[in-house]
Amino acid sequence: MKLLTFLARHFKWEPYSKTLEDVPDAGAGDGVADAVVVFVHAEARDQEEEQHKRCKRHVLKHVKWLAGKRDMKTVALHSFTHLGAENADPDFAKAFLDEIDERLTAGGYLVKQTPFGHFCSWDLSVHGESLAKVWKEV
Repeated sequence: MKLLTFLARHFKWEPYSKTLEDVPDAGAGDGVADAVVVFVHAEARDQEEEQHKRCKRHVLKHVKWLAGKRDMKTVALHSFTHLGAENADPDFAKAFLDEIDERLTAGGYLVKQTPFGHFCSWDLSVHGESLAKVWKEV
């Protein structure tokens, strides 16, 4: 699992085109303000049961830790398969994002996901401090 995370002033997205045939149409764009933005690359090895559990635990801990740096309660999740070479199965990647979404939502966070299986255009404004841009590999 690879993550690229941002402490964002705002993150807006607009669906551009489908990358996976069997996903629903994206609909309109959306966005978040004062949020942790998480670009997630699920890898093939993450599908193994023990690694899956480990990834979920570490992703949740990392997002909550980073959100605490600016007292943020909003999170945007974006599947970004460009952070590595060996992608997980798309069904696994989507299910993983949904699991993270559910756990964060249950913990009091407002969570939004970009349309899975679509290229999107972005408008991303990130704070300047070092922790506003963090790479993590699990």
